[in-house]
Amino acid sequence: MDLWFSELHTPNFHVRVKVRQTLEFKRTPYQELAILDTLEFGRMLVLDGIVQTTEADEFIYHEMIAHVPLFAHGRPERVLIIGGGDGGAVREVLRHETVQRVDHVEIDEAVCEACRRWLPTLSSALDDPRVSQHFTDGVEFVRRVAEEDGPTYDVIIVDSTDPVGPAVGLFGPAFYRNARKALRPGGVLTVQSESPWFMKQAVLRSYKGMSRSFPMVRLYTAHVPTYSTFAWSFTIGTDGADPAAADVPDPLPFETSYYTPALHRACFTLPAFIERLLEAPEPEELRRQLDEEMNRAGGEGS
Repeated sequence: MDLWFSELHTPNFHVRVKVRQTLEFKRTPYQELAILDTLEFGRMLVLDGIVQTTEADEFIYHEMIAHVPLFAHGRPERVLIIGGGDGGAVREVLRHETVQRVDHVEIDEAVCEACRRWLPTLSSALDDPRVSQHFTDGVEFVRRVAEEDGPTYDVIIVDSTDPVGPAVGLFGPAFYRNARKALRPGGVLTVQSESPWFMKQAVLRSYKGMSRSFPMVRLYTAHVPTYSTFAWSFTIGTDGADPAAADVPDPLPFETSYYTPALHRACFTLPAFIERLLEAPEPEELRRQLDEEMNRAGGEGS
């Protein structure tokens, strides 16, 4: 009998992957969780029917969400990672020798537990002594840091699920404002910002929302085979420094499988249709939503 997993992107398009075995399947307090053993991509983490990572191609996403902002900063010492319960982003961040502490915030402890069982090449980094884990809501965690502690982190990375369920608030302008308040001078925020082909509104929401609090916002892409069959986007904000112009060491101080100094610069070069998406006047409905969210959370400010 053939067993296939299907991920739907639109009512008219889906991606299918042949499955050898279901290793784990459960409903957590937050979402449906599955670990699948696939023939093409090895073990795969699936949350609410959406592929999060696979053994075969995880290095692309995790290298790009980690090394672009950390090298853009230059000498990061303290890093906050929200989401990414598989541990892949934590693993890549810890490869930077200047990093002294990583606060890892994951709302669903069951994700970390499952990945420790089935995806040890990613999750082993979670047990590094430099990592402090917090099983709580990332939006509330950042709000508390911003209001009570002030500038704390050099880099904040949001390795979230899609903007549904527990991750919705991580795509909001109020969160981006608090993230900037939680960053030290020269700090960098990077978020995964969805597919520019299938989820244009989510891309715009991240880009325009972050632009309300950060003077420099750029979008960059990477090609992850299991993510929508096209380029995946990341949005990065700084207090003014252009992340594309970062002085990335060449050669790198560690071996990578996707990220390179040349790719760091090149990933900010966007196809024309994405440039037009970002440069077009802000849709009125989106502008109204973002302004209302900022006002409900306490006014504009940056």
